[in-house]
Amino acid sequence: MENSLQIKVGKRIQEIRIEKNISQQDLAARCNFEKSNMSRLEAGRANATLSTLEIVAKALDINIIELFNF
Repeated sequence: MENSLQIKVGKRIQEIRIEKNISQQDLAARCNFEKSNMSRLEAGRANATLSTLEIVAKALDINIIELFNF
């Protein structure tokens, strides 16, 4: 069963990425992730660790807390 927090965080990552005009492929590359992993993360199908969220936040040039601003 998918966790609603995972889905909310994933959608937030996607929103910020789009606001910053960054492709999913480019964000994945900045994070040193496979594009398929970034896709799962944004879709809420991956249970991201805090370390993963920190990497994504740095790649988006935001504070990690912004990922939870929904």
